[in-house]
Amino acid sequence: MGYVRILRDLREDADKTQTQIADVLGTSQTMYARYERGANELPIHHLITLSKYYGVSTDYLLGLSKER
Repeated sequence: MGYVRILRDLREDADKTQTQIADVLGTSQTMYARYERGANELPIHHLITLSKYYGVSTDYLLGLSKER
């Protein structure tokens, strides 16, 4: 599973909107939606922020590990 699917699944599992996660990252909902679609690559600083926010490893977020 690619990281774009994992991003969406984590957000939906947490019952959060794209706007709420964009606020956590300090970006716009439009830009976050582009990350979720895979139209833009997720910057490393956002990867780290989301890892901490969801309490999962960066390897999990990137689809490199099945362990959260």
